[in-house]
Amino acid sequence: MHVALLRFSANKSAAAEHMEGHQNWIRRGVEEGVFLLVGSIQPGQGGAVLAAGLTLEDFRARVAEDPFVVHDVVTAEIIEITPNLTDPRLAFLKD
Repeated sequence: MHVALLRFSANKSAAAEHMEGHQNWIRRGVEEGVFLLVGSIQPGQGGAVLAAGLTLEDFRARVAEDPFVVHDVVTAEIIEITPNLTDPRLAFLKD
C-alpha cells in the first residue's frame, strides 16, 4: 500500500491551468482500481492519494505523470506502508 502526499509548491498559482488534467489523472487511477482514496490535505495544503495493488516503482511512475507534479504545482512525498493489522473491512490491503 502506498500514500502520496501532494503538497502545494511555490507554483500553486498554476493549479487552475492544470486542474482538468489532474482530475483526469485521479479519475483514471480510481477507475483502474489503483487509487482507493483521494482527498485534500487540510487546510488547503494539497492532496493525498492512497493506492494499492502496484509496486512502489509503478506508483512512483504513476505519480510522476500527474500534471500537478509535471508542472510543479505540487511536490510529491511517497510513503510505502506494509499493513500488519487491519480492521476486517480493510483486510484486502494485507495481500
